Amino acid sequence: MLRPQFRPLVGGAASLSALCRSALRLNATRSYSAPVQSDATTAVPGAVQPGFVAPAAAETQAAKMRTYKPRTPGLRHLKRPINDHLWKGRPYLPLTFPKKGHGKGGRNHSGQITVRHRGGGHKRRIRTVDFKRWTPGPHTVERIEYDPGRSAHIALLTEQATGTKSYIVAPEGMRAGDVVQSYRAGIPQELLNSMGGIIDPGILAAKTAWRGNCLPMHMIPIGTVVFNVGSRPDGGAVFCRSAGTYATVIAKDEETRNDGTRVMTGKNVTVRLQSGEIRKVSKDACATIGVASNSMHQYRQLGKAGRSRWLNIRPTVRGLAMNANDHPHGGGRGKSKGNRHPVSPWGQPAKGGFKTRPKHNKNTWVVTPRVRNMGKRRNKNSS
Repeated sequence: MLRPQFRPLVGGAASLSALCRSALRLNATRSYSAPVQSDATTAVPGAVQPGFVAPAAAETQAAKMRTYKPRTPGLRHLKRPINDHLWKGRPYLPLTFPKKGHGKGGRNHSGQITVRHRGGGHKRRIRTVDFKRWTPGPHTVERIEYDPGRSAHIALLTEQATGTKSYIVAPEGMRAGDVVQSYRAGIPQELLNSMGGIIDPGILAAKTAWRGNCLPMHMIPIGTVVFNVGSRPDGGAVFCRSAGTYATVIAKDEETRNDGTRVMTGKNVTVRLQSGEIRKVSKDACATIGVASNSMHQYRQLGKAGRSRWLNIRPTVRGLAMNANDHPHGGGRGKSKGNRHPVSPWGQPAKGGFKTRPKHNKNTWVVTPRVRNMGKRRNKNSS
């Protein structure tokens, strides 16, 4: 029978103490959290490069979330997206104002509750975000910040000519030091001179359709992924402003001239939203190239009820668990809502198509001619 061979330690007790110290050092450097890849996947459009943006592609990317050791019950289920690039200091105070008064409780100017389940929460300052971006010229990205008033991140810009600062919704992949511009006020003379005084759509798109740049819709090539999409020529962005949202330019009313150049003839540009909805927006409306930042926001888990209260969200109680004077479903003995169809707290039907069905089809049933003829034929046969 073979006997195991034990090699003696070189150095005796000194080497053994060194091994113990190294093991303790390894345990001491372990962190309280660790990045993991969740099973949840999301369809992310084509990678937005600092040059020309390619059309959207159906790529799948695993959600990278940070989990924590369950040292407390609230940390056991806590999951957060990894955003180590965010600014850890205070916001730029001249572009903020405090959120106080009835607005924190979901109330309007007369004090009536218009949004339920709001109230409490941590103190906040509203960030003044520029959704119109009329100022031309290069702007340098100072930092990427967290905004408590929205799910996407914001970027602090500094205009290179005047030093004026402003906030914008940051696209996915933007970092400090990037340079972005807005061409909504028109094409700069330097860019026009570089094209020989003639607007070439291909060269213009290659030099302007970069991530973070704001362009009018008629300057954006078909198939480009955009966010912060406007609707009117003089207004700001109204679509695709939350985290991870985007739209795709699918059609423009253009015609080809004899010299081969394409010119916009219509007044609208067609875009497809993430929901599949097709909308027409003005050709002079604004849009930003790229995808809204913080695309992993939908996979977060708060971990405990208190974290929801910090975010100004109050508990939601089922109507069935209320008293009869608080909700139409309340009261009674046991789980009973009195054989009543599901309704809102104010008595409006909550199911059955009352919200989604068009108004001209509500509560109507039309007999088709085929059904009417079948009835007559059946009556003749019976007689």
